[in-house]
Amino acid sequence: MNFHIITLFPHAFDSYLGESILKRAIEDKKIQVKFYNPRDFAENKWKRIDRAPYGGGPGMVIQAEPVIRAIEKAYSDILKNVRMAKKLKAISYKLKAPLVWLSPSGKQFTNESGVKYAKQKDIIIICGRYEGIDARVKKAFKVEEVSVGPFVLTGGELPAMLMIDVIARQVEGVLGDFNSREESRVASPDVYTRPEIFSYKGKKFRVPKILLSGHQAKINEWKLKRRK
Repeated sequence: MNFHIITLFPHAFDSYLGESILKRAIEDKKIQVKFYNPRDFAENKWKRIDRAPYGGGPGMVIQAEPVIRAIEKAYSDILKNVRMAKKLKAISYKLKAPLVWLSPSGKQFTNESGVKYAKQKDIIIICGRYEGIDARVKKAFKVEEVSVGPFVLTGGELPAMLMIDVIARQVEGVLGDFNSREESRVASPDVYTRPEIFSYKGKKFRVPKILLSGHQAKINEWKLKRRK
């Protein structure tokens, strides 16, 4: 699974992608995350990519052309991968990479969305900043407007990281055991481990007796009730 991220701040991803499961997934080549900075595609010596909005208003708007060139480069890289896959006689590799435009007004991203996107070989995610990106980019390409929740953030980097995490979990080999995905098994929002009993401020905290019973059918029934 290849993630192509268009962002002005690629280093914002360093911390999250450099730890734990996602770090291992990248090292094991289960997923790849590639960045395209619109500044690299600006055609002025100052690498400036923002201008004041038409119609007035505060803030600055990211220009369309640098973003369009970044998208074109992402598609070019995907096409190279397709050709390489065919050259190596790999499994058929169709160029159907979704182009995601992160927006508070977009369609709600869900776990089901993550499962759908994980079936693709590539996905391009556009991270906005400032007052946003010139809307004409959406006319130049067919985009899927996606929101990660009913709130507004300062940029699209956090939503993109969220999407990478959700989608990557659906890629076989990323998790140690593919069946450890909570959505694919009977799981409770509450979990417990040793010790069986501990004390805190004079009160004893115990593991629910049902989890100690060894009766798997009843344990699963308890877990299902906890999910409601």
